[in-house]
Amino acid sequence: MRFSQLPKSIRQFTTHVLAVILGVVLTVGTLRVSPSQAEPAPSPLTTDTPQLVAQKQSPAAAAIGSSSFVTAAVNRVGKAVVRIDTERTVTRRIPDPFFDDPFFRRFFGEGFQGQLPPEQLRGLGSGFIIDKSGLVLTNAHVVDKADKVTVRLKDGRSFEGKVQGVDEVTDLALIKINAGDLPVAPLGASSNVQVGDWAIAVGNPLGFDNTVTLGIVSTLRRSSAQVGIPDKRLDFIQTDAAINPGNSGGPLLNERGEVIGINTAIRADAMGIGFAIPIDKAKQITAQLERGGKVAHPYLGVQMLTLTPQLAKQNNSDPNSPIQVPEVNGVLVVRVLPNSPAANAGIRRGDVIVQVEGQSITTAEQLQNIVEDSRVGQVLQVKIQRGNQTQQISVRTAELQNASL
Repeated sequence: MRFSQLPKSIRQFTTHVLAVILGVVLTVGTLRVSPSQAEPAPSPLTTDTPQLVAQKQSPAAAAIGSSSFVTAAVNRVGKAVVRIDTERTVTRRIPDPFFDDPFFRRFFGEGFQGQLPPEQLRGLGSGFIIDKSGLVLTNAHVVDKADKVTVRLKDGRSFEGKVQGVDEVTDLALIKINAGDLPVAPLGASSNVQVGDWAIAVGNPLGFDNTVTLGIVSTLRRSSAQVGIPDKRLDFIQTDAAINPGNSGGPLLNERGEVIGINTAIRADAMGIGFAIPIDKAKQITAQLERGGKVAHPYLGVQMLTLTPQLAKQNNSDPNSPIQVPEVNGVLVVRVLPNSPAANAGIRRGDVIVQVEGQSITTAEQLQNIVEDSRVGQVLQVKIQRGNQTQQISVRTAELQNASL
């Protein structure tokens, strides 16, 4: 039966019920989408504008937005980050035992003198511009023994670079390119960095140009000996921002886009750990590198080991131990280099350095830092424990010629 054929009273009742049901549905739908019901009304006491709210956001909160603090930091520095390509010609000789073998002589010919054809080795690294006149800071190992250095800017331009100065002890190098009015990376202060701060690495890892990775500062003052490169004199910034081959020499940034370090080291036996040279160290020697002069580092001339009473007891209880050492906190002299300041002053193997210039010494890293902060030719008052006796020795530092302290 059609609706129109129903009695009038039934048609009126059905129409009224449908109207009520439809009204309820529309009301519920409005409640679900109405902004005034979905969110509480703003308090009349609230005076923050959208701009003030944005300023109060933490970097982490800002990162949720469409334009994060990472984007702002990279935009501030990105144009000043460069790619560094190097070329080096290597000539190799066949070892004499093989060179004298008749097979090799027949293979290479009778006129062969044991020298193989020159080989071109190519390297890749990163750097960043610190002066608009064309000064580029990078790692010393990036340009080590390079015959040709090419600096490639983010805008596609390439320049031949001249290595202005190198300091292998701090693994820093300065390159000069003939260009003007270049973008410059703003330098921060690594002394203000704290564990937990944001860390942004920018560079060209594995040949992938203009790569950005994000992490935090994991720890500070990680010694070069702990990192596994004892031939350097550095306390690194450790970060979990991804750093790979090719990142070396590139900047490590804080959340404001300021350079706080120079990415330099990777532990092959660890995942997600990288190390950067504090930018304050680079600031100390940049002027010397620009002049092309050698950076002078003072040294004593000892190989050393941090000593504790527990380690000393273990050594002394070993019947095969070559020496007996005092059971104290200090730095054990493992070896004295010939003709070094320490040797000339009378320091011996087995001595324990317990004080320098009136300051107690408990770790090898502490002693190294004190020596590094001194001057070449400065006389240091060193207190040592030799057996059961304590002696005061004057040691005049000399200029470091190799990586030993």
